[in-house]
Amino acid sequence: MSFPEFPQPAPGEVLLVCTCYEDGRALWGGLLDEIAARREDDGLVLEGSGVRLRMVEDSGWGFLHGGNVPALVPGSSPVPPVVVMADIPVVYGGDGPLLVDLAAIPGRGVRIPSARLGEILADLLDGTLTFDDLVRDMDRYGTYQGDGGRPAFPTPTSTPPHRYFPPLPSTAAALLVRTCFDDEAGWQALLGELGGTDANGWVGADLDPDEIDEEHYPLTALVVSNPAFEGLQPGQVPALVPPDEHTTLVALADGRTFTEPELPLTVVDLYDTPGQQAVLPCREVGSMACNLEIANMDFYEFVAEDPRSR
Repeated sequence: MSFPEFPQPAPGEVLLVCTCYEDGRALWGGLLDEIAARREDDGLVLEGSGVRLRMVEDSGWGFLHGGNVPALVPGSSPVPPVVVMADIPVVYGGDGPLLVDLAAIPGRGVRIPSARLGEILADLLDGTLTFDDLVRDMDRYGTYQGDGGRPAFPTPTSTPPHRYFPPLPSTAAALLVRTCFDDEAGWQALLGELGGTDANGWVGADLDPDEIDEEHYPLTALVVSNPAFEGLQPGQVPALVPPDEHTTLVALADGRTFTEPELPLTVVDLYDTPGQQAVLPCREVGSMACNLEIANMDFYEFVAEDPRSR
């Protein structure tokens, strides 16, 4: 799947991109009534901040996800620091808009309350806030300063050294990506716990329905063990997922996996809040993938809450 390139925003302008369409018509949900803005030409000026949003619509952006955004930004300088998305959770779930990072770790996202869009964008544009600040202070729903409780395992915010990571393989299933190469025995133990790999490099590809433990539904995932992904962080993952398939999730086997008894995996959200992490024992990730694939549960339901935030 290929998406049209975004238009070049004017200096100081932020793109507001609609990614939800019905019969070619852009759907904005209640967002335009919630952000306190006045119309001006083809854009909106946010009250109290003066930040100008350029509304852009193209049905070619239907089902666009945050991780796909960096590749659609025109290469000419300057690159805007952020893009605002009105996506399916905004239109049908009443969630706040998704801000997608284009500067520090391109492709990761944070949701913000609609009524605070002008304030937060103004602070991002003048440097009062950084995208790391937004990620550091988001709740388990992925909302900046939301009231959903703090995640027990906050998503890392340290900006990694700029380096090239290749695209991840294209698959409509899940990916299991090794990011730590210090413990070969631990890696083999993890694969064994997940049932071992087949000749094509998959775990859980040939399941016998009569042997499935429904309490610990097995993970079906394409295994990626390539040193090129060593040190890959959750926030970097969404931009590496090819847009041609609806990959269910990406699970990282990182340093935590090989130092804790339940072999926990760091699972990365690709859709609702791109780059947000959930840390689960490896035997529970299959059930998570199954529930996400059939839309029975949302990603945030697997994000453990820090009991101290209650």
